[in-house]
This record gives sequence, C-alpha cells and structure tokens, in this order.
Amino acid sequence: MTAPGSTRVDHGTTSGTFSLDGQTFDVENNVWVVGDDTECVVIDAPHDVDGILAVVGDRRVKAIVCTHAHDDHVRVAPALRERVVAPIMLHPDDRPLWELTHADHLWDLDLADGVRIEVGGTTLDVLHTPGHAPGAVCLYAPDLGCVFTGDTLFNGGPGATGRSYSDADQIVASIRARLFVLPPDTVVHTGHGDDTTIGAERSALG
Repeated sequence: MTAPGSTRVDHGTTSGTFSLDGQTFDVENNVWVVGDDTECVVIDAPHDVDGILAVVGDRRVKAIVCTHAHDDHVRVAPALRERVVAPIMLHPDDRPLWELTHADHLWDLDLADGVRIEVGGTTLDVLHTPGHAPGAVCLYAPDLGCVFTGDTLFNGGPGATGRSYSDADQIVASIRARLFVLPPDTVVHTGHGDDTTIGAERSALG
C-alpha cells in the first residue's frame, strides 16, 4: 500500500491470547506500521516483539501508538519500547485496563482527541472513540485515505462490548459521530481481520 511520496502502510499479523474478566481466547492481531523508508510509527503492540520488528525493518520508530489497552494490543509495548527506544502513547481513560497488564509500567505520552502525529511525510489524526474501551482511539490518515480503528470498527460492524469497561450504546455513538463522517471510500484497517471501508460499514449499520 503506497501513497504520494514514499509514505506507506505496512502490515503483518501476530498470534496470541486475549484475557479479560477471567476468560482467555486465542486471537490473531493485525500489526500496522505507518511511515516512509526512514521513520515510522507502530500501531499497537500485540504478542510478539520480533514479529512487529519484522514489519518495521531498519526504520526508526517514532512512537508506539496504542488504540486501546486490552492486553492483546499492549502486552509487549514496554518490551518493544526498550528495543526501539520510542514512547508509548495511550489515552489516559484506558489506565484501568492498562494496569491489568502492566501494573509496574506506565505509558509515556497521553493521547487525546485532536492530537496529530506526524510521521514520514503524513499525519495521523487521533479520534477518541470510546465504547469498546473508555480510552479507545482511531487514527485517521487523510493523505493515505485510511483509518486505523483498533477494535472500534471491524469488517462487519462495531467491536465487542460485552466485557468490563465497554458500552454498546457508546461505541455505536462514537462510530456514527467520528467515523461515519469520514469519506465513504476511506479504507478501514482493523485490529483483527480484513479491511473494509467506511461506506460499506455505514450502509450495513444503517
């Protein structure tokens, strides 16, 4: 996937588990890396540092940006931070979830709605989209025509809300207010599973 200039989106997957509320499930997570040939940001840090670094290559990592703090998205964030010497970014509303996995390690920089992350000649706009988790965010890259939605929006609808710290009405409200206003051809890069588009999901949700 390429964009004007040398900015691009690279993709990989890692496998592991997701645990919350006393239950554990096997999951496969998408790994998204945005940047150019020199620098990049890593979106989420699931399961396997070496698997993530295989997508990064020899580029400098500017930040590890967490879409939310469920353990399958942040489990190796501190270890990755040590390897690449880059700050972890997370919305502070997800602190209770973060501390379930990393009670002794905090993230470095707070995300907030409207924050802009510049990398490799493009910009990621932070959209706070609570519902799946209180501090869930999506990252919109208008120059690339895509949005990284973590577990907020999938190919097939909203993310799950049946567990602690989640809210079904809130996630739908977030999707309608923050994501469905994006151009319909915007590609949705999800935390798990296949891509979709804003237009396809807007039509499906009604």
